[in-house]
Amino acid sequence: MAGPKGSKYYDIFLKFKVWLENTDGESILGDGKFELIDCIDQLGSLKAAADKMGISYRKAWGNVKDAEEKLGFLLVEKHRGGQHGGSSVLTPEGKKLIEAYKELLVEFDEAIYQITKKFFNKVNE
Repeated sequence: MAGPKGSKYYDIFLKFKVWLENTDGESILGDGKFELIDCIDQLGSLKAAADKMGISYRKAWGNVKDAEEKLGFLLVEKHRGGQHGGSSVLTPEGKKLIEAYKELLVEFDEAIYQITKKFFNKVNE
């Protein structure tokens, strides 16, 4: 909430999104793809990550491949199944990107909180 109860800004919130795009303005990675890659890292499986997010394996794999093509490096290494099933792990570059993105979001949240507080204090004067 951005103002005291009953104020005109009480039900108003500031929201923001962060994504990576290339010089042509094409989106490379946004919230959904970052979440997918983070799920792959946590669950060790593209299939499990797709299931958790409620998307098809095909869509998940397409999203990963699209991001990799636009970035120019691999994010995920797939290991085919077998007796115990397959697995997917992040490449060192993929791991580094996800960790940096998480840190970036924390810093954005902190900065946006301060900026928003200043903004709404001003409009609520």
